[in-house]
Amino acid sequence: MSSDALEANQLNLQRSYELLARAEGLIPGVSQTFSKAPSQLVHGVAPVFLERGKGAHVWDVDGNEYIDLPTSLGPIVLGHDDPDVTEAVVKQVSQGTIFSLSHPIELDVAERVVDAIPCAEMVRFGKNGSDATSAAVRVARAYTGRSVVAACGYHGWQDWYIGTTTRSIGVPDEVSRLTATFSFNDIGSLEAVFDRNPGDVACVILEPVGVVEPEPEFLQGVSELCKKHGAVLVFDEVLTGFRVAYGGAQERYGVTPDLACFAKAIANGYPLSVVTGRRDIMEMFDDIFFSFTFGGEAVSLAAARATMDKMRREPVIDHLWKQGAKLQDGYNSLAAEFGIEAVTKCIGLPPRTVCTFTDAVTGEDDLVLRSIVQQELVRRGVLFMVGFNTSYALSDDDVSQTLDAIRAAMPVLARAIDSGEATRFLNGPPVQPVFRQA
Repeated sequence: MSSDALEANQLNLQRSYELLARAEGLIPGVSQTFSKAPSQLVHGVAPVFLERGKGAHVWDVDGNEYIDLPTSLGPIVLGHDDPDVTEAVVKQVSQGTIFSLSHPIELDVAERVVDAIPCAEMVRFGKNGSDATSAAVRVARAYTGRSVVAACGYHGWQDWYIGTTTRSIGVPDEVSRLTATFSFNDIGSLEAVFDRNPGDVACVILEPVGVVEPEPEFLQGVSELCKKHGAVLVFDEVLTGFRVAYGGAQERYGVTPDLACFAKAIANGYPLSVVTGRRDIMEMFDDIFFSFTFGGEAVSLAAARATMDKMRREPVIDHLWKQGAKLQDGYNSLAAEFGIEAVTKCIGLPPRTVCTFTDAVTGEDDLVLRSIVQQELVRRGVLFMVGFNTSYALSDDDVSQTLDAIRAAMPVLARAIDSGEATRFLNGPPVQPVFRQA
């Protein structure tokens, strides 16, 4: 599709904003997830409610169609309503969803996890990433008899982690003080945590790769420090698992942690998470309390089995990399073509990238500039929040249409930057940060 065919549309969003008005008096923040809230989109320009999805496309409640690039914050790795997953789910629903005893499908998925993940020897299931990371922290504390957690990256909403952020309200200081943060690719910052807490670091938890790749020997250095100090090494692979490689980032970088946490892509959008790792540590789950009614819910497990089997049969991971590279390279080439490559760039590994927008004066993230690109893309049928999460359903035509939309957005962004009054180019208030400034 040519850029001429991608003129910006004034979307009919009447029902979205009628529903928003209803939700504001019923649901705090309007959304169940901060990153999906109305504050993350340009008000009046972007939809607030999505109603259905198929493949790499979604439709809002007013019937507008979009190429889906957030992919529900990452879980939709195959595509919405993937036929293999849907068939497995419908079959399981007809037989039951949750039972009074364990279901054999728990074994099927556990065996697949052990086969896929380098560190996996035993497996426990949860429903979201925070379940898995919090379980890993608890079992590490039980295993070591220690209290302090060293953390790098984002690890969910539970007290032990969120108390270290600007969203710490409601978390006792006594809890927050038990988690110490360190910086990615800075082994000295982790050594300092060990030095400040001699003999009391239970575990080190980090995302093994985010939008910046680990420097050579960084992950190995973290592993060696953990061994030296007797701490459990936990990889948070909620985002990277079954996306950057079938066996996660630990497969890609060749560093095996003691424990690892998975969620998002493992079940193509159905709620399931996994904590897995060394047998001697995992056996501590017999003693700690990690138990809830829906841990063995069979429908999500059926979705995971179908998702993992399809990833084994078909070149899913290769496709994520290929399509992601086209989007990333195309975005960066267009930014250079319009002379704004110093302000915006697409970074990260191709299956999951982030577009950065840098204020030329402060060097900080510029949410107004991000909002302009979001606004221009959504008006051209591309749902964009902060980057590109590819799916197996994302076609060459989808990529071409997205790049055409980016080509149309770049001159608008360039003019906004040159004007010195970028907010004039927005048709609504800019997006707001999830984590507020301290």
